[in-house]
Parts: sequence; C-alpha cells; structure tokens
Amino acid sequence: MILLAFLPIIGFAQEFELTGKVIDASMDFPLEYASVSAINIEDGSIVNGGVTNREGLFSIKLEKGTYDLEIEYISFEVKYISNFIMDIDTDLETIKLEAKAGELNEVTVVAETTQVEVRLDKKIYTVGKDLTTAGGTVSDALGNVPSVTVDIDGAISLRGNNNVRILINGKPSSVAGFGDQDVFQQLPAEAIESVEVITSPSARYDAEGTAGIINIILKREKTLGFNGSIRGTLGDPKNSGAFVDLNLRTENFNIFTSLGYTDRTRPGNAFFDTEYTGISNFDRIIENREYDRTGQNFNVNAGVEYFIDDMSSVTSSLFTRSGDDRDMTTNTNRRFVNGIENSTTVRIEDELEDDKSFQYSMNYEKRFDKENRDHKLTADLQYSSSNETKTGIINENQTLPSDSLVALQDNLETEKRNSYLIQADYVKPMGDAQFEVGFRGDYTDQTQGFLVQRQNLETGNLETDEFVSSDFDFQQNITAVYSQYGNKFEQFSFLLGLRYEHTQLIGTTTPLVPGSSDRIFDFDKNFGGFFPTVNLVYELGEDENVTLGYNRRINRPRSWFLNPFPSQSSRINVFQGNPDLDPSFANAFDLGYLKRWENLTLTSSIYFQRETDAFERVERDTGRLTEEDGIPIIENIPINLATEQRYGAEVGVLYNPTKWLRTNLSFNYFRFESEGEFEGIEYGATNESYFGRFSSNVVLPGKIQWQTNAFYRGPRVNAQTETDPIASIDLALSKDFLKDDNLTISLNVRDLFNSRKRNQFTITENFTSNSSFQWRVRQVTATLVYRFNQQKREQNRRSNTDDGDFGGS
Repeated sequence: MILLAFLPIIGFAQEFELTGKVIDASMDFPLEYASVSAINIEDGSIVNGGVTNREGLFSIKLEKGTYDLEIEYISFEVKYISNFIMDIDTDLETIKLEAKAGELNEVTVVAETTQVEVRLDKKIYTVGKDLTTAGGTVSDALGNVPSVTVDIDGAISLRGNNNVRILINGKPSSVAGFGDQDVFQQLPAEAIESVEVITSPSARYDAEGTAGIINIILKREKTLGFNGSIRGTLGDPKNSGAFVDLNLRTENFNIFTSLGYTDRTRPGNAFFDTEYTGISNFDRIIENREYDRTGQNFNVNAGVEYFIDDMSSVTSSLFTRSGDDRDMTTNTNRRFVNGIENSTTVRIEDELEDDKSFQYSMNYEKRFDKENRDHKLTADLQYSSSNETKTGIINENQTLPSDSLVALQDNLETEKRNSYLIQADYVKPMGDAQFEVGFRGDYTDQTQGFLVQRQNLETGNLETDEFVSSDFDFQQNITAVYSQYGNKFEQFSFLLGLRYEHTQLIGTTTPLVPGSSDRIFDFDKNFGGFFPTVNLVYELGEDENVTLGYNRRINRPRSWFLNPFPSQSSRINVFQGNPDLDPSFANAFDLGYLKRWENLTLTSSIYFQRETDAFERVERDTGRLTEEDGIPIIENIPINLATEQRYGAEVGVLYNPTKWLRTNLSFNYFRFESEGEFEGIEYGATNESYFGRFSSNVVLPGKIQWQTNAFYRGPRVNAQTETDPIASIDLALSKDFLKDDNLTISLNVRDLFNSRKRNQFTITENFTSNSSFQWRVRQVTATLVYRFNQQKREQNRRSNTDDGDFGGS
C-alpha cells in the first residue's frame, strides 16, 4: 500500500534527457557556448536550459510534456522547434545555425580585404588573406590597415604619429624585437589573424605610446582534429620562403606550431646633396648610396593548450627566431670646390649580422561561471631574450684625383637583451556591469657593446677610436597596477579606468679606452604617474553609435635614443642618442561615429592630443671634422621640445555592393603645432599632412580574385625639413584550385611604379641638403598555399579567450 501511494509521485517526477549537437551551417564548425532553452508553451517561461561544450554538444533534463525549443548563438539566426513532445530520451542529432545576414560585415570574414569590428575601446581589423601581402611580411600587412602607416624605413605610425606601442597578443614580446620594428620586415604576413587599432586604450593596456596601441593577434587554429597549411613563395628581387602551420585539437589539448624560413634580397638606394656655408673645405658634397641587403631567417612558434576542465586551461608556448644577414652599402662621395669636382671617394661597408631571439610564455586561465564566461582570472609569465652580433669592415678609397686609401675601419657591435613579464588580470561581471583589476611587471636589461678600430694611415696599425668605442648597459623596470569599471544603461555604455605606473631607467656607460672619463654619461631616472582612461558609447540605433574617449599616455625613450655613442653608417652624417632625454606625456581625446547600412559601414573620428616634452630629431653641426679630410660631421640627435599639439580627423568606408566587388576606403588628416628650443635654436614648427588608402577586391570570371591597393601620403614639414608626397600602388591576382579550394596560387606586385621613395629638403644655419631614400624597390612575388582539413574561409567569431565589450586583449 505504501508503495502504491508513492507511484503517482514517481511518475510525475520522471525526467528524460534531450541531447544534440549545434554547428555552423556554412562551415560544419561546432559552436561552443550556444544556448539551448526549453520554454513552457503556456506562459513562455524557461523550464530548463544549457550551453554547448567545445564540440557543440549539449544535454538537458526535461520532464514529460510539450515545449518550444530555442537554440541560439551570438550573431546567428535563432533556431525554433515548436510543440516538441518530450516523452522519451531524445537525440536531436545535428542542428545547423545560419549566420545573420545583417551582421556578416562584423562577424564573418567573407572577403580577401580587411574587415572592421568596432568595440568600446578599439577597432579590430581582420586582415584575412589580403592578396597584396601574400608572400610579404608583417610590415606589409600593417601597411594596409586604416590609420596605420609604414614608412620606407619600416617605421610604423598611427595617425601620422610614430610614438605608438606595438604588442603581440596583448603583451610586449620578443616577436616584436623589444620595440625594434625591423623584425616586422622578416616575419610572414600570413601569421596575423587580426590587428587591433587602439586609439583610446583602456586602463588594462600599457600607458606606453602617446599615439595609442597596435595589438597584433597571431593565428591559432581552433578546429577539432588535425589540420594545417603549407606555403611557398618566390619573388624578384629574391624573395623565397617556405612556411608550415600545423594544429592538432582534441578534447583536452590544442597543439599548434608554425615554422617559417625565408631567403630574401632587399636592394635600396639613397642620395644626399649637401651645400655648406663657410664651415667646410668643400662647398658641396654629393653622396650616392646603394644598399644590397640579403638575409636568411628561420622562426618557430609552438605551443600546447591543456584544458584542465571546462572552466580552466593552461597554455605553454615557445617562440624562437634566428637570422643570418649581410648588408653591403656602397657610398660614392663627390666633393666640390667652387662648383668644380675636387675629389671622389668610394666607401664600402660590409656588415654581417647574426641574430637570435627566444621567448617562453605560460598562461593560466580560470573561469568561475559557466553561464557568464567573462568572469575569469588570467595569469601570464613570460621570459624573452635576444642576442645579436654585428661585424663590419668599412673600406674607403679615393678615386679622384688619384687612387689612395682614405680610411679602413673594423667594427664589432654586440647587443644582449633579457626581459621578464609578470601579469595577472581579474574580471568580474555584475549584470550589465563589469569590474576589472590587474597587475603587470615588465623588467628589461639590455647591454650594447661597440668597438671601433681605425687604421692609422701612417703606421698601418688598427687603433681603437676612443670617441665611439664603449659599452652601454640599459635597464628599464616598469611596475603597474590598474582597475576599471564599466556599465551599460539602455543606450549608454561607459568604461572608466585608472592605471598607475612606476618607471625606472638606468644607463651605465663604460668607455673601452681607460681614462676617457669625458665620455661617461650615466643616468638613473625614476618617475611615476597616474593614467586615467574614459570611454563612452551612446547607441543612436542598432547600427549607429557615437563614442568619446580620453586617456593619458607616456612615451619612454628607447635605448637607442639614450645611447650617447654615435652610429658609423657614415663618416659625415651620424645619429647619436641623447642621455638627457626625458619621457613625454600626452593627454588625448577621441570623438567617433559609426554607422552601418546593408552594404556599407562608415567609421569616423576627430581627435586632439597635447604632448609635453615631445621628442623631435634635429640635425646640427657638431663642430668636429673628419680626421682624414677635414669634412664637417653632421649629427642627428633626439631632443625634448616644450609642447606639441596634434589635431586630426579620419574616416573609413567599407562598401560591398555585390558579391563580386568589395571596397575599402580610408582617409586621415592631421595637423600638429610644436614649440621649443635646443641650444639656443628655436625648433618650433607647424605641420599639416594627410594620407589615404583605397583597396578593392573584384571577382573576375573563373573565380579569379583581383585586388588593388593604392596609398597616398601628402607633404610634411617640420622645423628644418620639408618632405614630398608619396604615392604607390599594389596589385594582386589569386585563383583557387582543387575540390574544396584547398590550393591557392597568387601573384602580387608591391609598389607597381617603383615610387615609394622619400624625398626631403633640409635647411639649417650652416648647410642645406636635398635627399632621397628608397628602402626597397618594386617587388614581384608568387605564392602557393595548400591546406588540409581546413576551410579556406574562416569565421572570426568571438572565441573563448575574448574579453567582451569592456576588456582588452
């Protein structure tokens, strides 16, 4: 009797299991964190629900009854199953979700040109497979990102300002050469997943870089199973390379590796025509330089991500790069007296460079809430080191009026760097609000050795040049803490943050010749400061918003700006660091507007920045003459100006009217006003300039992709120098083969008209100079890519490492 009394209760409480798998309909890609809800058909309340795991699988318990089912994933169409009867354990098998057509421009990479996604504190440009950079370098890829310019020296600027902080996956990295941008001309462009342009950084990011931050996100495949790609390149001038990307993803592990080898030749040239007024035995000197640079580079990026459980993971990765380069510079010097050529010398500099860098990093991530994946703790440890040795022989001979040896010089330059990074970030969502706190310690020790020996023309012996031979040890220690809070009230969102950073810069100079006490420039600089950030967004509509950002930034002088010993690329035109250089500080404001239509996306902003103690490079007569022939030595040195004010506006348009035509247009105008003096000379100036770029991708008959990139930068002026405008065009063609488009062959031409040259005119009290410089001549490259177990077109969905609308990277 007792058992019979409980039977109705047992029958009522019986539950059944509902299972299934949710995938992306276009790619058969499992959708992690897709939500599944069972809804009461009478009152519309949610009875039970769950989310999918990494394989897209879900399982929920339901009592016997009839329900409406909803399966949804961000930026995908919701799947409805009405009047579903649950009376036995049921497997829905595979459920396919379609991407929302109205959000393709934001979520899915469907073109070969750059796409943009706007967040609260940054713009994310998904580089994809930009055809014009196939077989190219990271510098080439950055040169196609709106707001970013890469000049012919390879220097990277943001909105015309080169005081920009460059990060790799959100952290300083030896991949970025500890701030040396030359490395970006060696790493392959195909390694990039996306580029974040952060003109109004939140408090999570370093305060370094008065222009803002460029964060380069490297690729990491997340598809289950074993997959990868193989790439090969050939080019003229020589540009050969082989690259392999491999990835193995299981339920508990994600193992990834990238291997790359390049063998490149990069010819260039320069021209200087300098006229002197009473400070030289010559009234005019013409220099012609020919650069013949060759190099073989090998890099490996490998790691493993271990999923401890559904809520935590640890990632260990290793990056190493080795380079074997040779730079040959031929400098022909023609000297004039009273307009008549008096003598001619030929200077040949043969430099060998052996470069090795290494980086090991470990990341731990712990999530606290299955329903809200943004509630998490992350911790990072990173060790980086670099070792570089340069040996060079400089041989200068006179060819007119007679053949004779002018100078013989033997250089040995060494550089060692070690860096340690410790970082921890905690994020706590609170409804629509989010709180975040973090710590970062970044400590670097760098030693530069420079030994210069010159041949005594009378004795024939090599003698150490005590003026330039030295050891320079540089330490940079940065400790930072931050906190930020963000919230959303209907159409209004805000993110407020405060960061404190303490910096110590220590420099120790040791002349290699005893008794050279006048060449000691030791320093120990300590400074700290608060760096507030404010980011506001007001949504005018679902596809329209206005943003306002404010942040305070710092620009710390790099080691080569502080090293007081001059370079040796020329006997008469040298660069020398300034150990008295202090950091500069800037306050920046940015007002932006975004509007999306069906086929068009408009982004725009106006900005203002005021910087104190801004850096400026000036040329001056050192008062020294070359020992061999009494020619004045002109020095280029960085100084602190009093202030610099920068105004600007930019606009970007993504217009994709049809499936066979996609275009990308951006324009940036800026003006800056600087004031200040150095050694009694006023160096204040007013300068305005602009740059624009246009990119189009056309699908020709036979599914041939044709891409054109055009770039134009207007003229520039500073206190001493006028720079002419630069225009260039890149072209590319690409064709897919095999059943699943797994094989791609492309051909591109960078700088079609060989016009990417810098022409300048400089005027000072003692001399005037016309100059032209071309870092790299026109390049033609063919690339072949083969993929296995990979789809050609990949989606850029939010991954489980994303930080939402409030966080950084």
